[in-house]
Amino acid sequence: MHTELIALRLVHILLGVFWAGSLVFMAVFLEPSLRAAGPAGAPVMQQLAARRLLQIMPVVALVTILSGLRLMAIMSNGFTGEWMRSRSGTAYSVGAAAALLAFGMGILVMRPTMKRLMLIGADPARASEAQVLRLRSTRTGQIVAVLLTITAAAMAIGRYL
Repeated sequence: MHTELIALRLVHILLGVFWAGSLVFMAVFLEPSLRAAGPAGAPVMQQLAARRLLQIMPVVALVTILSGLRLMAIMSNGFTGEWMRSRSGTAYSVGAAAALLAFGMGILVMRPTMKRLMLIGADPARASEAQVLRLRSTRTGQIVAVLLTITAAAMAIGRYL
């Protein structure tokens, strides 16, 4: 059990930092910079696609979520009501719910939107469609970044409540 806990915590924390940090970076720095660059930002998006961002991030998020659920199952002794109602259990549950919501928004909204944007590229004939997609991506990215910040905060303090 001890080895499993160590392995799960390493996977959960390292991938969670990568997931949350990447999304916050994208929402706060990358997306506004790409927007300011206009059509010149298209090659950056194409490079992100070439580096398989849209395939890697969902896997990172899913492994983070699954390792977190397993950790929670172990720590709560099978999701017992008493532990789940504790302050720590509540904090971890809030963090987990925020992460699940962020994952859903990423898979159902952000990923398809970014895929379409990457396909459009810098095509001037599709500029208005690209503008709508950029706005959707921006808003969703901001929401996901906030949700993952809530998740990280809940996970950071849950143990101490």
